[in-house]
Amino acid sequence: MAELTSFSYTAGDSLLHRLDARFKIAFVIFISLVGLNAYLWGLGFLTLLLLGIILWTRLPLFSGLKEIRYFLILLLLIFAARVLATDGIPLIDFDYITVSMQGIYNGILVCWRLSLIVMLGFAFISTTPPATIKAAVQWFLKPVPLIPEKKVAVMMGLILRFLPVIFNQAGATAAALKARAVENRKNPLYRLTKFGFPLMRRIFERADDLVIALEARAFTEHRTDPELAASKRDWIALTVVCCLCISLSVM
Repeated sequence: MAELTSFSYTAGDSLLHRLDARFKIAFVIFISLVGLNAYLWGLGFLTLLLLGIILWTRLPLFSGLKEIRYFLILLLLIFAARVLATDGIPLIDFDYITVSMQGIYNGILVCWRLSLIVMLGFAFISTTPPATIKAAVQWFLKPVPLIPEKKVAVMMGLILRFLPVIFNQAGATAAALKARAVENRKNPLYRLTKFGFPLMRRIFERADDLVIALEARAFTEHRTDPELAASKRDWIALTVVCCLCISLSVM
């Protein structure tokens, strides 16, 4: 049994918890699209707004940051790649390495945008039960032809429930490597290889075990889903988010 992580549903009675899952999915899409095209001022405003909502909802923000520390390493690699690959007036020019102000600016923008999307996903997953997310995805896909909406919704639900397993397995793998003093090796590629391959192998093994367990219980996608019902607060929240997105888009 996987332990609870920050990237799992946290029960609560805040406004964000009580919003309809369909509207929250729409909010994530709208704000993500705006954030991918926003610049420093817009990103700063959205980041402060999201941080305020997360803290007001009392979600475990700092625990979540600790669990995505490997994603932060990925952001550093993306930042370095953008800095080195962007042309501009050089600030540092050493042989084949050129760092420009334009590269630093582009690297900050890309990493900031990706971080904003991760914050959105964290707030959405932490305040929405997986069964409700499954029902909302099924509701959105039902009018689309040639797409088995129930199977897709079941897959989404299983992915959300599998996230705590992945985080726990990553923690167990990191602890095993630490016990073997692998983290003391200076070669980062060696450490990444020793961490990545065992982690992927164990994740696929757990996925195979899950498939076998579902087949043994004759699991099907035809199940009773929670009832979705929009209220007045959902439409008010949609109006506010749409106005916010339009305002940031035209600025």
